[in-house]
Amino acid sequence: MELSWSTFLLEIFNFLVLVWILKHFLYRPIQSVIARRQQDIDGRLAEAREKEAQAGQLQKDYEGRLAEWRSEREKSREALETELRSERVRREKLLADELEQQRSKSSAVDARRQGEQRRQLELQALEQGSRFAAKLLEQGAGPETETRLINLFLKSLAEMPEAQRLQLCEQIRDSAKAAPLRVASAHELDAGTRDKIEHGLAACLAREVACRFVEDPDLIAGVQVSLGAWTMGLNVRDELQGFAHLAPESVAG
Repeated sequence: MELSWSTFLLEIFNFLVLVWILKHFLYRPIQSVIARRQQDIDGRLAEAREKEAQAGQLQKDYEGRLAEWRSEREKSREALETELRSERVRREKLLADELEQQRSKSSAVDARRQGEQRRQLELQALEQGSRFAAKLLEQGAGPETETRLINLFLKSLAEMPEAQRLQLCEQIRDSAKAAPLRVASAHELDAGTRDKIEHGLAACLAREVACRFVEDPDLIAGVQVSLGAWTMGLNVRDELQGFAHLAPESVAG
């Protein structure tokens, strides 16, 4: 085969033209497509990295929030346990106070009931003693006893404190003018005893008085002076009744 320089040069020219055509119409579009694809891949990689970063940040936020939530849960649990302990202590104290109040009330009720029972027993004993004393004095009391009681009554009139005497005069001042004083005795009084009583009453009341003497065996012994609702004197019956009335006050005190 014979080599021709003109053919060789023409082939070179054709090759260069082919290279130019390939570069101009094929290589450059391919390069552009590759560049666009590379740019698109880089963009997607950047977007993927950004999303990965966001996911990491979200995971960190989630883990932080989870840790915070666990911490808050632990604090809430401790606070709840503390509150429950405080409430249990408060309720235990309240229950103990209520039990103590119930015990105190029960003790007070028992003491009051025992006191009432003791008071009733003492009252019964006093009433029995009073009845026994009345029966005994009914059998043993006589004119001598009555005389001694009348003397004691006259002595008490003579020794009456001034304030009490003035109060007594004030009480019977108006009534004494309208009616005589009723003087009752268990036994009949002689004239001398009646005079003593009238003089004693007149001296005490600082005025003349009129007396109406009567006998009242229920007095047992002694004397009773009365005018309307007003009464005073010294006799066994009234003293026993006074003792029976005063006894409950002394027992209750």
